[in-house]
Amino acid sequence: MKKFDNVTIFNHPLVNHKIAILRDEKTSMKEFRELIEEITTLMTFECLKEDVPTVECQVTTPLETCTQYKVKDDSIVIVPILRAGLGMVEGIQRLIPQAKVGYIGLFRNEETLEPQLYYEKFPSNIAEATVFLVDPMLATGGSCAKAIEILKARGAKRIIYMGIVGVDEGINKVREQHPDIDIYLAAKDEKLNEKGYIVPGLGDCGDRLFGTK
Repeated sequence: MKKFDNVTIFNHPLVNHKIAILRDEKTSMKEFRELIEEITTLMTFECLKEDVPTVECQVTTPLETCTQYKVKDDSIVIVPILRAGLGMVEGIQRLIPQAKVGYIGLFRNEETLEPQLYYEKFPSNIAEATVFLVDPMLATGGSCAKAIEILKARGAKRIIYMGIVGVDEGINKVREQHPDIDIYLAAKDEKLNEKGYIVPGLGDCGDRLFGTK
């Protein structure tokens, strides 16, 4: 794992193995979706090692009662950026099934080329929770930065961005506009092409997740 400032790039053999299969154009929609979820689960374990509020509880085993610790209810909110971000939600909920889910929908204004909000829905505890903003691809960084801006305006104080693949352009944009946000990526790629796709990337992640190619 490579870590610099508030950016963490995973370099785990198991994550790298799954990324290699994910990139392959021959990977089926079913396997692609499963891999996105599996990689997200592996990343979640690392992301939350210091940021999960816990509460003390008493548990009775077959032998005796002991003090244990459980994740505090309402402490985690997942917010996918529609639509590709939906593919990462289940990967987090495998570990934290009680996590609530909000949604942000953005589209690109063809005149300004800036992301614009078309849908938002958040749980009531967003101000108190650790918010996982998830979107598989961190390309130009415009959608991610806009989503963080919206979350902060709605009261979110602790936001973690988690993505599968990113490039320097997107990372730098988010860091410039939101230097307080921790960024976690499974892999960092070389560049954006002339159409704004990450290269070598995964292709259109939404299309590959939902079969809308």
